[in-house]
Amino acid sequence: MKEEKRTNISIESVQDLNSSNIWSISAEQIGKMWEKEREEEDFSIVEEKLLNTIRLAFEVVHFNEDDEREAGKYNNMNWVRFHHCKSGKGCVAIRQKTITRITDLSYENVKHISAPVLLDLIDKNFGGGWDSISLALKDIIESGFDISTTQLPASRIHAPGGTLEKKVAQGYDVLEIVKGTWIEAIFAKKKDPVEKLKLEPVRKEFDEDGNPIYDEEEDNEDSEDGMDSEEGEDSDDTFYSSYSEEAEVKEEDEEGFPLEEE
Repeated sequence: MKEEKRTNISIESVQDLNSSNIWSISAEQIGKMWEKEREEEDFSIVEEKLLNTIRLAFEVVHFNEDDEREAGKYNNMNWVRFHHCKSGKGCVAIRQKTITRITDLSYENVKHISAPVLLDLIDKNFGGGWDSISLALKDIIESGFDISTTQLPASRIHAPGGTLEKKVAQGYDVLEIVKGTWIEAIFAKKKDPVEKLKLEPVRKEFDEDGNPIYDEEEDNEDSEDGMDSEEGEDSDDTFYSSYSEEAEVKEEDEEGFPLEEE
């Protein structure tokens, strides 16, 4: 099966590889970055970890470069070769894993295949259609694609202005599975990648004693805002609107009872 070309210019170092982006890079790119960085100090510490990450999307084999017969197995366009950071450990050859079955799909690699490739995998799944796929696999597929299905009589599936024609016009690829006199149509369209928003923390400057240095303009603005709010709360209108005259005080006799007016 022909895979889509994978490139990712945001991966600048082999040490940037992880389970999410490993499917978006080619074996040639990995080989070039590896050879460039393998002689750096402390690279041997992360070498095995990096190889385990590469194994998620690539076949990885180790071989003796001095053995011509063994080395010849990996001397073709399908394999990319590079060296271990320690010369005594020999060479490594990698090649992209092919997704040949629907069960090969994962949350990481499903985002790096096309809709036609996906529908081809579904078609090869014993021809059972969408309902034959497990819920777990459906969840994986729908994390990378918009999926919808319909079942119509074979005589109506290609009717002008029908569901199939409308979906294709909207950019969906379609797989038709014959089920007797009916046809199940599975529509798939790749979801647009969602960009993650990065919130940058507010950076403050500190003096020699570790105390934060405040911006005078910001302090003045805060002070003015505070004064405005205080003036608003204690304004004359607010004061007088809450003020009420005291009740008339009546005179009392010696025992404290109010005197009756004559």
